[in-house]
Amino acid sequence: MTRTSAADIRHLRGFTLLELLMVLGILAMMATLIGPGLNSLDSPSFNAQVREASSLLNYARRRSVVEGQMLRVEFVPAGVVPESSDSAGLAGRWVSTDMELWFAASTERSQRQESVVSVSFFPEGGSTGGELSFRQGVRQRILTVDPFSGRVSARNED
Repeated sequence: MTRTSAADIRHLRGFTLLELLMVLGILAMMATLIGPGLNSLDSPSFNAQVREASSLLNYARRRSVVEGQMLRVEFVPAGVVPESSDSAGLAGRWVSTDMELWFAASTERSQRQESVVSVSFFPEGGSTGGELSFRQGVRQRILTVDPFSGRVSARNED
């Protein structure tokens, strides 16, 4: 059995400076890798909702031309309860869960919507047109519907 003196016990306690620096270095590397990912946790939800709205508009446009009838898409902002409307001519309804919806017709400026917004597509390929702006915190994405061709384009607004 080996005997240790009080001086040896004091020497064995604690961490060396090198050990502390290694742990701090590892923590710093982890923070640089994990930190940016935490800021964009809600981004997939935002992007998915905007993609869904864009897909719904494109679907209504194609279906209107193929079927030869006017079709519309309704956009329901967060916190608004949609009224039961006539489902004839309704291609789909987009309901926001946590986004602000802003809309600007071709002759108006963009305003926050507190009621259902409707975009109609005509068999000739045109539409009522306008700009739909989806906002969630600092994120903003704009879908523009061309009134003459009915084409839908998307852009980020910084």
